[in-house]
Amino acid sequence: MIDWDRVAALREEVGEEDFDEVVELFLQEVDEEIETLAAQSPQDGLSEKLHFLKGSALSLGFREFSGLCQNGEAALAKDPTAHVNVAELHSSYQSSRSSFLSDLPKKFAC
Repeated sequence: MIDWDRVAALREEVGEEDFDEVVELFLQEVDEEIETLAAQSPQDGLSEKLHFLKGSALSLGFREFSGLCQNGEAALAKDPTAHVNVAELHSSYQSSRSSFLSDLPKKFAC
């Protein structure tokens, strides 16, 4: 569910002292965006929102969630009226978020 190698790489890129702030900002931005997905129509920027979420998820190693965003984005590129399972996206994000926050202290314990 979480690509911990990617998380470790991000932590190294931004530095240990800034890592917590980056994580907090990521989660805050994605929390806000994910809550608006249900109201988003394909004709009103859903593809762009999925693209943003996909990139954010990849940055922090949310592999499963990112894949679902990518699938939705690709489906909308082929058919602008395609159905995107927003409930599945929301569930995947919440599971990924929970797993990430639960396991993060163990992964980078001193």
